[in-house]
Amino acid sequence: MGNPDQPDDTKRDWAVTVEDGIAKSNEPVSSAVADPAAATRRHEPHEPPRETLPEKLYEARKSIHNKRIDGPFRRFKWFVMLVTLGIYYVTPWLRWDRGPYAPDQAVLVDLANRRFYMFGIEIWPHEFYFVAGLLIMAGIGLFVITSAVGRAWCGYACPQTVWTDLFQHIDRFVDGDRNARIRLENAPWTWGKVFRRGFKWSIYLAIGFVTGGAWILYFADAPTLCRDFFALEAAPVAYITVAVLTLTTVTLGGFMREQVCIYMCPWPRIQTAMMDEKSLLVTYKDWRGEPRGSVKKAAKNPGQFGDCIDCTQCVQVCPTGIDIREGPQIGCITCALCIDACDKVMKDIGRPRGLIDYATLEDCEREAAGEASKPAWRALLRPRTMVYFTIWAGIGAALLFALGVRTHTEMTVAPDRNPPFMLMSDGSIRNSFTLKIRNMESRPRDMEIALDGLDGGVMWTDAIGRDEAAATQTVTVAADQVRTIRAYVMAPRDAKTQDFAFTVTSLDEQRESDRVETRFDAPETQ
Repeated sequence: MGNPDQPDDTKRDWAVTVEDGIAKSNEPVSSAVADPAAATRRHEPHEPPRETLPEKLYEARKSIHNKRIDGPFRRFKWFVMLVTLGIYYVTPWLRWDRGPYAPDQAVLVDLANRRFYMFGIEIWPHEFYFVAGLLIMAGIGLFVITSAVGRAWCGYACPQTVWTDLFQHIDRFVDGDRNARIRLENAPWTWGKVFRRGFKWSIYLAIGFVTGGAWILYFADAPTLCRDFFALEAAPVAYITVAVLTLTTVTLGGFMREQVCIYMCPWPRIQTAMMDEKSLLVTYKDWRGEPRGSVKKAAKNPGQFGDCIDCTQCVQVCPTGIDIREGPQIGCITCALCIDACDKVMKDIGRPRGLIDYATLEDCEREAAGEASKPAWRALLRPRTMVYFTIWAGIGAALLFALGVRTHTEMTVAPDRNPPFMLMSDGSIRNSFTLKIRNMESRPRDMEIALDGLDGGVMWTDAIGRDEAAATQTVTVAADQVRTIRAYVMAPRDAKTQDFAFTVTSLDEQRESDRVETRFDAPETQ
């Protein structure tokens, strides 16, 4: 038997070794989350050796109180926020005259009648390719923006960014600027703090409620739905939708904020595939700013310090709380507020702007080597961006062409298959068909249905008796409707199985027409 005091090598965990009486694991752990409570011998190839293992892998959120700043990029953010919020809240109330038979709301998703109206354009269910094309254009548009200027969409026009920016302005309005908000957060809960929090959160709820309320107005006539909503006569789904959107708006924009961009949104992880050394990014020029030193230190030791005075203004204005001086990070949404802050500081201390600026990696290397950098706009005119833009413009042109040549009169034909034909008492042969005639105009129209290619053929319908059978028939189709017609087509007794066509023509000034090929069935032998 083995010595009980001797360890059994067959049960030993070889991933752990003992050095100086301390168990050290061979499992890799990033130094970014390491904690001095334990030890490890192994590290990732791109990191320096570590001696600690982490106790936890998730750091609790720290509140971010960004500072007010003014500058060209901040003013551009104001402009984008006002435009996007204005479009979202105002659009359902715009009117568009389509005649007495169609709704007059400019933008309307009419689920009940399966229509999508956008000003002078009306999309039917069978034309969903228009919606698909717009979605594809939106995706490729993101590719164009990302390849050219990084996450500028995230920094300016993303709904999460827009509403977060709005809530941050509410914070400043109620609690004051950065230092005042930090003091209030760290202060004990007094009646004054409770009142401020209650007042601010009430504004949050009001914004969330208006946001959810505006959303449902896109799916029904806005004035009517608004009146029914407050009269408690609207459909339950309207109240449920508003409640859900109010909750999500307040939660995501009022409390989670940058966590949505960093942890929840997949776009920061996807965008890296579309960025390269020629993409414009918000960049800290470390070769110019390092080593950091205050203005007094730089004055006492000329030539020993860079332009960065370590004032942290770039960090204080950042809506996600990152330090751009640490290099590209997933938390950077390319809003460029740090550029405004840094340029203001450089102007105050008499140094050239651009310590933090939009720049490509190629230009950074060129500028660090003492060469002249290229203008930023030239980074937009490069093959990848032009290819993306060409594809985007091509899809848009194709959609416009399809929209311009589409007809407002269409027909589908479905022949009966059981039985395929019937022999009449006089020896003639009858086939039955189901016709669906679509009138896409916002007014009733008379349509002429005709047989083409069936010699001696006549037809009648459920509404037109056999005694009125003829090669052409006229029916009326209501505005924005599809009329289903049961048509009976009869040919002489000597008719053979053959192809023919139904044609439909609008009897108005447009004279739009459609033609559908089908088959007339007859007995094999006569």
